[in-house]
Amino acid sequence: MAFKVGLLGVGTVGTGTAQILLNPEGRQPLLQEIEIHRVGVRSLDKPREVKLPLELLTTDLESIVTDPAVDIVVEVMGGLEPARSLILKAIAQGKHVVTANKAVISRYGAEIFTAAEEAGVYVLLEAAVGGGIPVIQPLKQSLGVNRIQSVIGIVNGTTNYILTRMQTEGGEFSDILADAQKLGYAEADPTADVDGLDAADKIAILASLAFAGRIKLEDVYCEGIRQVSAADISYAQKLGFVIKLLAFAKREKIAVSATPDAEMLQVRVHPTLLPKTHPLASINGVYNAILVEGDPIGQVVFSGPGAGSGPTASAVVSDILNIAAVLKTAGESHRLHPLLSCAHQHYCAIAPMSELVTRFYARFLTKDRPGVIGHLGTSFGNHNVSLESIVQTGFRDDLAEIVVVTHDVREGNFRQALDEIRTLEAIDSIPSILRVL
Repeated sequence: MAFKVGLLGVGTVGTGTAQILLNPEGRQPLLQEIEIHRVGVRSLDKPREVKLPLELLTTDLESIVTDPAVDIVVEVMGGLEPARSLILKAIAQGKHVVTANKAVISRYGAEIFTAAEEAGVYVLLEAAVGGGIPVIQPLKQSLGVNRIQSVIGIVNGTTNYILTRMQTEGGEFSDILADAQKLGYAEADPTADVDGLDAADKIAILASLAFAGRIKLEDVYCEGIRQVSAADISYAQKLGFVIKLLAFAKREKIAVSATPDAEMLQVRVHPTLLPKTHPLASINGVYNAILVEGDPIGQVVFSGPGAGSGPTASAVVSDILNIAAVLKTAGESHRLHPLLSCAHQHYCAIAPMSELVTRFYARFLTKDRPGVIGHLGTSFGNHNVSLESIVQTGFRDDLAEIVVVTHDVREGNFRQALDEIRTLEAIDSIPSILRVL
C-alpha cells in the first residue's frame, strides 16, 4: 500500500520535493511506495518546472489537509499563515506533517508539538535548518547520547555570501547587498536575513533539540550585519580574524542571586570575529555549517549547501521517508517513536546578555588630542575591562581611529565602560562594537 502525500506549495522547495518523489529510481527503495496524492497551489495555470497531472492540483489547500486518503502533509509554502493553521488542521485530522518552515516552528512550535503529541502524529522539520545539511535528526538520534555543550553555526547563506564578498573584495555592505539582490542571493526585502531574524529562528530550533527544552523566540538575542563595514573586515584580517554572522546556543554556569552556579543557556545571533584557524572560518559564500560540541564526542561539524531546491528537498524527502518507514513497521501500534517525536514541555532558562563573558572588538573615532588612549584605558579599567590591545590605526574624516580588543569580560561591565567613554569630550563616535570568539 502506497503512502499518500499531500504537498502544500510547488515553489522552489516544493518543485524539488516533487521531482525526487516522481523519480525514485536509484534512491532508497521505500521511495517507490510514496505517492503524491494532492498538490496545493496558488494558481492552476502557472507554468511549472515539474510536470504534475492536472487532476492532482487544487487551490483549496484545506481540502488536502482534511482528505482522508492523505497520510503525510508536506508544508513547503513558507510564511506564517495559512501555514500554521493548515499544519494544526492536518494534525487534528491525524496526519503526519513534514515542514521546511523555520518561522512557523520557532514561533508556534510549542502549540504545534503539543498538538502532535496529543494526536499521536509526527512533525518533522529537517529542512527548516541548514537546507540540505542533515543536522536535526543527528541531534535527535546520533548525538542523543551526548551531553551537548554548545551549538554554533553559520546558518544564513545570504549574510555569509555578503560577508565573504566584503572580505575578498573590500566592498561596503550596502553595495554588496544590492549586488546580491540582483543575483538572487538576497531577497528584495532582506530584513529577515541581514538583521539576523532568520538565523534566530534556526538557532531557537537547534537549541530546543540540543538541550531538550522549548525556547521562546523573544529570548533569543539578535543582531544583524548592517553595521559591519569594510574597515572592520580589514582590521579583523590584520588581527587574524574573519567576521561571520554566528548563531550560538551554549550551556553556561551563571551566578544568580539565589543560586551561585545556576546552569542556563545563552542563545544569541550576532556578527563575530572568528579566528582564521576556527573550523567555521573557512565556510564561505552561501554555504552553511553547524559545529556541535558535546561529551563524550568532542566537536562535530556539519556543513554543506544551506538553501536551494535540491538540497532542501533532499531534507524534506528524508523526513517523508522516515515517517513512511516507521508507519510501515509499526503495525497497529499508535505509540510514537521516541527518537522521531518531540515530547519536551518545559522552557529552557535563558541567561541575560549582560551576563555573557566574551572578548570584544571596538572601533573609536576620536579628536586628535594627546592622552586619548590613556583616557580610554582608564575608563575601561574603571569597569574591570582588561585590554588585550589598543592601537591608533590612522585617520578617517580628520578623526583619529582607535581599535581596541579586550580580554574576556562580562558584557554588562563592557557596556558600562562604553557608557562612560561616550561622555569623554574627545570621543566623536563608536562606529563598531563586535564580539570576538
